[in-house]
Amino acid sequence: MSDYDVRMVVLSTDDLDESIRFYTETLGMPLKFRDGAHFAAIDGGSVTIALATAVDHPIPGQVVVGIKTADVDAAAQAIEASGGGIVKAPYNDAHERRAVVYDHKGNGLVFYSPLA
Repeated sequence: MSDYDVRMVVLSTDDLDESIRFYTETLGMPLKFRDGAHFAAIDGGSVTIALATAVDHPIPGQVVVGIKTADVDAAAQAIEASGGGIVKAPYNDAHERRAVVYDHKGNGLVFYSPLA
């Protein structure tokens, strides 16, 4: 079993209400939660579709894959050692430990682990 679990895809939006309507009304996907006017989570089954404005998007304008892992620091170190880059070094926010990185081809990734 892998130490990494792809759980989220973060999409950019400049109109959160419009994006929520698209996914909930057009596709019938349930809204998991909303955080003000800058972030919402849509239930995509095994993967959450996160809708984020520039206020809350880890790399605005890019599709970013959210990967849950037990060791955010080790994941960020492995990315950097293998030719990727660190956008935001591991840090704690209100709910989780997180690192924002690029892979070796410039694709955005967020590694995260819930805080104990």
